[in-house]
Amino acid sequence: MTFKVVIPARYASSRLPGKPLLDIAGKPMVVRVVEQAVASGATEVVVATDHERIRDAVAAYGYDVVMTRPDHASGTDRIAEVVQKQGWSDNAIVVNVQGDEPLIDPRLIEEVANNLSTHIEAAMATACHALHDTPSILNPNIVKVVLDHQGHALYFSRAPIPYPRDAFAANQDIPTNMPIYRHIGIYAYRAGFLRAYAALTPSAIEHFESLEQLRVLWHGYKISVEITEKAPAAGVDTEADLAYVRSVVINHENKPL
Repeated sequence: MTFKVVIPARYASSRLPGKPLLDIAGKPMVVRVVEQAVASGATEVVVATDHERIRDAVAAYGYDVVMTRPDHASGTDRIAEVVQKQGWSDNAIVVNVQGDEPLIDPRLIEEVANNLSTHIEAAMATACHALHDTPSILNPNIVKVVLDHQGHALYFSRAPIPYPRDAFAANQDIPTNMPIYRHIGIYAYRAGFLRAYAALTPSAIEHFESLEQLRVLWHGYKISVEITEKAPAAGVDTEADLAYVRSVVINHENKPL
């Protein structure tokens, strides 16, 4: 099984301007992400950006980068442009790794790519892990996913799904036998689907939930979901996140061999 990784990296960020270029133990964040992607065993790793500074920083480390339009509505659209420019075949598997996740586990990247490779009926694959605490289930910043018996996504939501009606009515915790999964925002696509994605009209549920992947379900495509035991590592959205990631990388690199 072979696969490629594309890392969308925009310069603009409301909380952390120039986020992909922020220093993490001597290297730009986006370069740290590239290193994790390379460790996954991908045959190609490409950064997709709209800014010359990011292009130059990635190229300085010898990695591949593609300049893309600045007006893309989503990372998926940006990746679709890369697929076109690179001329990848429709059957190529392309994994979307976010440019602000320098601690992403390379094994998770490989797992999601392998999931799509073995589920030929699916246009996409993603990942989830089990939730066990009520505050996380009620947190709208944590996206939940419900699966069918074949491991395909039925729905994604910021609401608690499935909803344990009787337990919550009795002020009880989540039933221990109830499967509730947190969606992990990593995606694998077939390149042919990415070419078709650009023509898909947005859906109302996508707008209300603010979840781009609902467009795929609304149009009738299947999304296969890998259930992983590994909770996702922290991404970088705030200064506190950045400080934490820096400490993790520094501690790891200072460990004796």
